[in-house]
Order: sequence, then structure tokens, then C-alpha cells
Amino acid sequence: MAINIKSKRGLKLRLKGEAEKKTSPALKSKTYALIPDNFHGLVPKMLIKKEGTAVKAGEPLFYSKYNDQTKVVSPVSGKLKTIERGARRRILRVIIEADDEFDYVEHDILDPLKTDAKKLKAHIFESGCGIFFKQRPYDIPVSAEDVPKSIHISTYNTTPLGADFEYILSNKKEEFQNGINALTKLTEGKVFLGVDRNAQSFLHDTENVKLVKVSGPHPAGNVGFQIQKTNPINKGEKVWTIRPEDVAIIGELLSTGKFNAERTVAVCGSDAVDKQYFKTLIGAEVNSIIEEVNTSKTRIISGDVFTGDIAQNGDHINFFSNEITLIPEGNQYRMFGWLPFKDNNIPSVHNTSFAKLRRKPFQVNTSLNGEERALVVTGEMEEVMPMDILPMQLLKACMTGDIDKMENLGIYEVSPEDFATVEYVNTSKIEAQEVIRQGLDLMITEVG
Repeated sequence: MAINIKSKRGLKLRLKGEAEKKTSPALKSKTYALIPDNFHGLVPKMLIKKEGTAVKAGEPLFYSKYNDQTKVVSPVSGKLKTIERGARRRILRVIIEADDEFDYVEHDILDPLKTDAKKLKAHIFESGCGIFFKQRPYDIPVSAEDVPKSIHISTYNTTPLGADFEYILSNKKEEFQNGINALTKLTEGKVFLGVDRNAQSFLHDTENVKLVKVSGPHPAGNVGFQIQKTNPINKGEKVWTIRPEDVAIIGELLSTGKFNAERTVAVCGSDAVDKQYFKTLIGAEVNSIIEEVNTSKTRIISGDVFTGDIAQNGDHINFFSNEITLIPEGNQYRMFGWLPFKDNNIPSVHNTSFAKLRRKPFQVNTSLNGEERALVVTGEMEEVMPMDILPMQLLKACMTGDIDKMENLGIYEVSPEDFATVEYVNTSKIEAQEVIRQGLDLMITEVG
């Protein structure tokens, strides 16, 4: 029987520029990049060190320094073009120049329901699919040696202009189900699948999962909220999370023997010209999906407006991104902008603006509409936090590095993305996601 959960707290930010439900192939990217910073906590050790070396699609390029079973593989075949390094020879990007036709590493074809769990896990990690999983607590790459108490997937995307996973997976139903079957062998508990409670979808018929029907504003679609409401984490326990399209990649790997790094990306935002979905590959060039834009006027975001990263022309999309969002840069002075009721085109959670009466989507820019100031008690953070967490108190504990308070206030249950709405609404302009990330890193160092 399905679990029904509903969030009354949160924020539904309606923005202009939603992607049309239409899919086109993106231009073929000349290069593809793997960015170690996309895997927080992973210290890369190169397996292929010489530039110019030929690689196959699915061939491991680097692995985690602290867990050699966690590998990151090439999304394409070609040659290793560049290993970009920063200070202290820290690896920033690994760039592959793609072949016209791809040559794949051949893996065994397995039926997940008939394969031994140990063999299946080893197969998934050896093929490079282990990097798709993230561990809670800490929101970091998992260890192949761990057995999670449960695995969680959310197809209910509540981020502003977020990609529709039901649409993305509509042509990958068999691969998705095959991937789900594999996940059941990786945990001692259940596989939880979050779906839109109010939508009629094929996802509701997914087998071998505990269905979680979710409704409510953002961050109800986050796995963190769903974990807390269905299978909370206690100290010493670990659960795994994975994005929906990556489940389909695992399923396709097991049925074909090939690592198909296909990524469906929604191009959205008020400044986007062609607002639709594009088929590409992990790590493709941004300009193979969108036309070159004037970045002094338009912000390119690899991801959604809450949690995405800034990208430039010539950059590559993030490993986990299913969106490219384009919105105007907030570099223009707004006369009498300090007047909260001046216009109703700036979204607001407060009753001091006519924006709360607006029914049309908003066209936002990157302006913060203020500067960082003292953290004061206003109650606004609690209004958009649906989890049983005291957000302001946890932020303060993270800022002061008080480990005991962080534990008592639920640091093990959250990730930075769970504080995106808190960061957006708070008048103090505190970088809440960064503060939580620093708190989690401190817990990894001090507690492990």
C-alpha cells in the first residue's frame, strides 16, 4: 500500500520560461568533461594520466582516493584531451575529445532479479554506475562496502522550472523498471519511489518499490523531506539516494552491457530561446545545447535556480543536471527599489508586496534585492521548511561549529538542497546552503 505524504509548508515559485514537452537531439559536443567538484567529498585519483590516450565509452578515468571501488567513467569514446589542474595540482576538469562513432566497454548482461546481490553490486560499481548514488547523512558519494537500510528516488520535481521526470522516463519505462529491480538487491530494506500524488502516471505502476505519493510545494520533491517522512535516519544509519534518469542508465547497462551516458536536459528560463528538452550526454558542452549568449546580460545556470551552478559559454553541464536555466542578470538599478509595493513582478513570501496577489508567472533576475546582514529571528525560515527541523537554530549551530547541537538539531537528516528555500526567503541574505555544507563537512571530519 502506498504512503501518502503532504507538505503544507514550503514555497511554490512560479517562473516564466517552462520547457515545452518536446524533445530534440542536441548538437554533438566536441568535448565532454567530468568535474570532480560535482561529487562532493570525492578526491580523484587518475587511472589514465597521459593526455592523448585513447579511451572507450564506459572506461574508468579516475576513482575515489578513499574508496577505489567508486569509479567515474568516460561518457564517450575518444582521447583524453586535457587534465585541468588548479592550486596544489588539484584536478578541476577531465576533458575528453569525442570520436565520431563511439566504442563501448562491453559488460556482462545480467538479469537483476536472478543475479546474486554481491555480484550485482560489484558489477554496478565496476561499470561506473556506483557514482550515481549519494549517501545520507552528508550527501556524499557512497561506499560499495556499505549496505544501506533503504534507497530513495524522487520523481516529483518541485524546483522552479524543474525537469519533468515522468516525461523524461516515458520512453525508458523498461530500463527504469530494470534499474529498480537492481536497486532491490543493494539494500536490506525497501526502495522508496516518490511520485506526484495528483498526477496519473505510469510511475504509479512501478513494481518492487514502496510507492510514496507526495504533494505540496518545494521542497516536498526533495528526497530529504521524503526520507524523514517515510524512513527517518538515526545516528549510525545510512540510506542511499539516486536520481530517476540514472536508475534508467543502470537498467540499460544490465540489459545491453553498455554504459549509455544519455542525459535529457530541459532548457528553460525567461531568457531561453528554445524552451524544450534536448537529448545529450553527461558532461556535454553547454553550447551544444543552447546557442551562445551574452553572459553580461544573461545568467546561464547548470541546474535549477535554487541549487544550480553558474556556467559560461564553452563550459560543460554538471554531471547530475537535468536543466539549463537562463535568466536575466540583475545588474540594473531599480529606482525606488526599496519600496516593497513598487511593483508586483518580484516574488515575495510577505504581505508587504502586491506580488502575493499575482497569478501570472514571474520573470526574475539574479538580483539579491539586498545585502547580507545580521541574522535575526523573523519566523520566515520556519514557514518554508516542511521537515521537522529548526532551520535557524541548525544554521547557527553550523556557523559556530557546535557538533552536539548540530546532532541534536538533525544535521544527519539534511543536505544543502533542503535549505534552498530557506536561503531564498531569509531577509538576512545568509548563504544557507553553503553554511549547511560546511556543517556537514565538519561532521565528516570530526565524527566520520
